[in-house]
Amino acid sequence: MTAVIAICAMVTLAVLIYVFYLPGTLVQGPLNTRLSYLRERKDAVYENLRDLNFEFRAGKFPEEDYQSMKTSLEDEAAAILAEMARIQESSQRQAGAKV
Repeated sequence: MTAVIAICAMVTLAVLIYVFYLPGTLVQGPLNTRLSYLRERKDAVYENLRDLNFEFRAGKFPEEDYQSMKTSLEDEAAAILAEMARIQESSQRQAGAKV
């Protein structure tokens, strides 16, 4: 009986060490900036617009729903592009000021 308890304790200890042990060095992924996030979001919005156009041509949406969704996606894309331009302009001004 004590052998079973000892084996259970060793297995429990091994599982806890396996789960909670942190290696000496942790590898982080690439640093995401606001601009990279906006690029990903822009790509997603453009893909949604392409899908919307395809589904409208396939007859899945009535004209009024299509127009409202299209306008919404186009507005979102315009806002994303404007923010991207603002960030790029700001970073260029900062780079020019450092020189």
